[in-house]
Amino acid sequence: MAIGPRLDIRQSQTLALTPQLMQSIKLLQLSHTELSQFVEEELMRNPLLEREDGGDDRVSEDEPTLRADDRAVDVSSRSDNMGSAVSVAQEMDTDVANLYPEQVGQDSLSQSLSWPEGKHTSGGQDGGDFEQFATGAKSLNDHLIEQISLILKHPGDMLIASALIENLNEMGYVDASLDQIADQLGTELGHVEAVLEAVQGCDPLGIFARDLAECLAIQLREQDRLDPMMQMLLDNLDMLAAHKITELQKLLGTDAEDLGDMIGEIRRLDPRPGRAFEGGNVQAIVPDVYIRRGNNKEWLIELNQDVLPKVLVNRTYLASVSASAKKGEDKTYLSECLQTANWLTKSLDQRAQTILKVTKEIARQQDGFLNHGVSHLKPMTLKMVAEEIEMHESTISRVTSNKYVSTPRGLFELKYFFTSAIHSASGNADHSAESVKYRIKQLIDAEDPKKILSDDKIAAILNKEQSMNVARRTVAKYREAMGLASSVMRRRQKRELVR
Repeated sequence: MAIGPRLDIRQSQTLALTPQLMQSIKLLQLSHTELSQFVEEELMRNPLLEREDGGDDRVSEDEPTLRADDRAVDVSSRSDNMGSAVSVAQEMDTDVANLYPEQVGQDSLSQSLSWPEGKHTSGGQDGGDFEQFATGAKSLNDHLIEQISLILKHPGDMLIASALIENLNEMGYVDASLDQIADQLGTELGHVEAVLEAVQGCDPLGIFARDLAECLAIQLREQDRLDPMMQMLLDNLDMLAAHKITELQKLLGTDAEDLGDMIGEIRRLDPRPGRAFEGGNVQAIVPDVYIRRGNNKEWLIELNQDVLPKVLVNRTYLASVSASAKKGEDKTYLSECLQTANWLTKSLDQRAQTILKVTKEIARQQDGFLNHGVSHLKPMTLKMVAEEIEMHESTISRVTSNKYVSTPRGLFELKYFFTSAIHSASGNADHSAESVKYRIKQLIDAEDPKKILSDDKIAAILNKEQSMNVARRTVAKYREAMGLASSVMRRRQKRELVR
């Protein structure tokens, strides 16, 4: 067989990622703040784009889903300019419809989805009341999330930690009561208290305290200076504030010199650890989408109209400049601007509809969590959602990244709802990995100090009582991920506590 160069003709199909397609994919994973910045840059760069000005676009339950005044294009204005639009289209060798993409590309932003189908939400009167630290250049919120992701492994614990962050005030104290947070998340008070104790070791020290005394106690404990006398002083800070030094000496049973040293230690602590990062200004994380309960107890899903950038093509300006454009490069520039403007309006609409579809499917699959709380989170993967809504897993991953949803149980990032599955021993529905972890933690917290549960025993209990098909090594892995000691170590620790 002769070996040498030759020419062959082959026919093949390949997927070409155009710059605009790559940009559309990038838009999916942008947060609403990043998207707003991107749109602002496009508005500055493209003279044919303008921001849509208008009032409240939200629809009420008694109105049709799509209203005439929800359209981005004014019909009367379109009629007046139709002649010039046709001439511009002919000159640019394009269709007239391409000059009005925003009529198609923006209408659906005013729509809302519900599960089950059939209704949409009214204007969200309670949509903007979720105060939480916003993402930014190393904000307190970013700083805490980085640490919490290392401290906590159980997804249920992460949800509780997220709720605690949501309720931090500007000084770094937890404003809401733990009972309120436990009730909101549908979990036990002891579970919230355990998570709070774990995250109170975060930097800056003193964060997540519920009052000044606890804030100072956290810092002193880290320095190994929280002895009973110091704790008694913290319990009577009101007397210290009132300068009742003599009364404090008698109460503590100490002399003036020791009391002075203790007061000096307290003065060196930081009573406002939260202010070390934000400089006094606290921004809010605004949800991208809302999940609310409707009148018929179905879940209603609605995009947050306040964070959706709405842009349209300035047709009047396009018609005027096209008439005076004589040079070929001018026409080419206008054609490119028009193409970019059309792409942006359609991409924004596609992004919004994708967020709605994904959130709707999450609400359907995580109905148990929305109704009953953390312990009812079901196993859910990107693939499960992708198959249901007929999208690629990578698309679901991009959509759920940096997007927040407001639910009756708090404000969460969409990706928090994805957990792995543990098969049921009884053949019933599978259990989510975090519900298994939650049950393991419950068993360990409630165990008798005289009868410490081994990993084998915990696995047997889960299989018999909870129909959770877990092996001993799985129990050990989950226990270690939650930072829980082995049965040998727990036996020693609890014996010391009993003594």
